[in-house]
Amino acid sequence: MQNIDTLSRHGLFDAKVPRYTSYPPANHFQNDVGQHYQLSWLSRVQRNEAISVYVHIPFCKRLCWFCACRTQGTKTLRPVDAYVEILKKELQTIAQNLPQGVKMNRLHLGGGTPTILSPETMQDLLSEIFGTFSTTRGFEFSVEIDPTEAAPTLLQTLIDFGMNRASIGVQDFTPAVQEAIGRLQTLEQTQTVITFLREKSVDAINLDLLYGLPNQTEQSFRTTLNHVVALNPDRLAIYGYAHVPWMSKRQVMIRPETLPDTKQRFDLAYNASQILKAANFIAIGIDHFAKQSDSLFKSYKAGRLRRNFQGYTDDQCHTLIGLGASAISRFHQGFSQNAVATSAYQNRISTFGLAGHKGYALTSSDALVSAMIEVLMCRFSFPTQELQRDFPEQKDAIHRSAINLMKLYPDVFMTDPAGLVMRPETYPLARIIAKEIDMFTTKTNAHAAAI
Repeated sequence: MQNIDTLSRHGLFDAKVPRYTSYPPANHFQNDVGQHYQLSWLSRVQRNEAISVYVHIPFCKRLCWFCACRTQGTKTLRPVDAYVEILKKELQTIAQNLPQGVKMNRLHLGGGTPTILSPETMQDLLSEIFGTFSTTRGFEFSVEIDPTEAAPTLLQTLIDFGMNRASIGVQDFTPAVQEAIGRLQTLEQTQTVITFLREKSVDAINLDLLYGLPNQTEQSFRTTLNHVVALNPDRLAIYGYAHVPWMSKRQVMIRPETLPDTKQRFDLAYNASQILKAANFIAIGIDHFAKQSDSLFKSYKAGRLRRNFQGYTDDQCHTLIGLGASAISRFHQGFSQNAVATSAYQNRISTFGLAGHKGYALTSSDALVSAMIEVLMCRFSFPTQELQRDFPEQKDAIHRSAINLMKLYPDVFMTDPAGLVMRPETYPLARIIAKEIDMFTTKTNAHAAAI
């Protein structure tokens, strides 16, 4: 087993640190960086640039108790259909303000539950999206799918519009765990959806799991993982459950005494990695696994792995346009987040056409820190020479950061001609080390989550 003493000494079992899917983390976004910035940054996207598009569907027919995403329950599709009409207006405003020639390289529908839409409403939304953006040759269209809300007619609609990657939430197949998190989903339901997709030639399948859930044991999670391996996905994400009931009120339904302790959480994650490696999955970053045929692995091997709001990605686009309530856009100049509450988002779109609520304008120092954290999270290294080449005006700051990291973590880093490299057994410390590079104070961090 990995060096527990080293990991413990550096705070792995106690730390509450950001996931660093962006820098700065979203809790540092500022209220005075709103629609004016959003509009300006849209107009400054490069002509003919390839961009990514994310569409947030915040509705669910059931609210899973573990989830901390921005979602809301609904018993009918009326509010969903009304929301899609607002999304279409947002798309129209964005199209009016983007330069000509911008193409869509990635489209991701997330939630919430995107598959809650009726086939007719989904067709309406996708027709608007593809009428707004032309696509690149290597275009990828991915959708988050809930197998309990995935009618064949809706899946067929997605396939007809070119969906070529499916991301399926599993979390855990153990009934006692599912009951404790308010998410009942059978293995058979999941198998049915995957079989349908593969019969329609959608072969790129991602599965998402969680460790650290209530009533989860080493043996129960092993059983779930064996089922997952048999489902034969191309890519897996195994995240640690973050119990933050002060942020996500629905989590009060989960009894803290049923949660694994920090040492048990580590054992769950470590054992999962061993099971998946034995099944020929390659570890990617701190929480992803992929087959060698998958594009994420190929990106990792080529040193082109990136990190965004969905976690690790092979998406190389610099610009991400986020649509919908709470969605975050990433531009060269900074981040813009739409109003979080669905009603506030809809009111802003109806009034202004855009819903930018807060954001962050990146300085040159922020851009450097962002690059340092991303390369640390993706490659477990601090490539001094590469960073100094990319940020020549900040060579001294990069050198000081390297010295500081080596001083703080002499048992974590090794030196090589290009800079610093983490020892493989210390990879779980990546987020903790990233915090040392972070220029913001994270002692009281609303977006911090347990390792």
